[in-house]
Amino acid sequence: MAKMGRELAAKGVDVISLSFGEPDFHTPDHIKEAAKTAMDKNFTYYTPVAGYPDLRAAVVKKLKDENNLDYTATQIVVSTGAKQAIANTVLCLVNPGEEVIIPTPYWVSYSEVVKLAEGKSVFIDTTVESDFKITPEQLEAAITPNTKLFMFSSPCNPTGSVYSKDELEGLAKVFEKHPHVYIMSDEIYEHINFIGGHESIAQFDYIKDRVVIINGWSKGFAMTGWRIGYTASNSELAAAFDKMQGQVTSGTCSITQKAGVAAYDGGLETVIAMREQFQKRRDLVYNLLKEIPGIEVNLPDGAFYFFPNVTAFFGKSFNGKTINDADELSIYLLEEAHVATVGGDSFGDTKSIRISYAAAEDKLIEAVRRIKNALSKLA
Repeated sequence: MAKMGRELAAKGVDVISLSFGEPDFHTPDHIKEAAKTAMDKNFTYYTPVAGYPDLRAAVVKKLKDENNLDYTATQIVVSTGAKQAIANTVLCLVNPGEEVIIPTPYWVSYSEVVKLAEGKSVFIDTTVESDFKITPEQLEAAITPNTKLFMFSSPCNPTGSVYSKDELEGLAKVFEKHPHVYIMSDEIYEHINFIGGHESIAQFDYIKDRVVIINGWSKGFAMTGWRIGYTASNSELAAAFDKMQGQVTSGTCSITQKAGVAAYDGGLETVIAMREQFQKRRDLVYNLLKEIPGIEVNLPDGAFYFFPNVTAFFGKSFNGKTINDADELSIYLLEEAHVATVGGDSFGDTKSIRISYAAAEDKLIEAVRRIKNALSKLA
């Protein structure tokens, strides 16, 4: 979709992209200044595979101060983005033929990395009516003796759903009964949370040793291009992640790491300001989407996405083109409304499309107006 949108834009078409999964804000100045200082001080050499000691210490402090979680620096492995941290986790844990439980919809890389590990993805389907969250009963039913890993995100990409402490505890009680199952908790959208403090499933001591936290700086600090993320896990897993990464990319960029220290040391003022803007946009777009007949949408509690059910438009046509699934609807919206979205098939859900509201308010208003007009033509 991004490629198709760029091709249209290159032809002079006014395309509004609501397909990108990154904040439209600039990296805060104090973080950029730290990177410049790092270069001036010649932090330009190879870095330790698991990260500079001061960065790992900053992560440990953050986890304690913000999440009340106790880790040591040796349990932190810094990677070139949360995506590499996810790959490290799956490749180190999952053996050929072992099962990995993934609630749908999910971030596109989850199932693909499982394929690389020659594992088997087992999906638990959710719906917009359940706010795209699974129940303990669904989890229990999916676990088998061959289950090795459970992968999820909260706040979630692509739905924006956020699990409460009580909901996480319900899942944790299930995991307590199955000590052979590890849990990968993707918390990269932690700071874009509209319902209060972030809750991590690692807070439950009886399963913490089997939890791998995935986090980083890209979403909360508008640092997507800096490529920096990390895992927090037990020491044995951290050592494995270090070995795996050492043969793939080795250590993360030295300049980026010093910027990461400044981000965590600099407080959350810029993070909070950005989150407030995202919440305003969420409320704006939610009210606009609700006015479109056929769109079924919930109010997400985090991230910066909507994931509306669009099955009401399947089987409808315009100008000889029939919409058969969500991917075809996304292409139709790009071609007819010049608005780029993402079909849900990429996220394991063929009934929905992902709409990002990481764009200026005037662009969002115009984009939803165009979407509404294009959908009204389908009959």
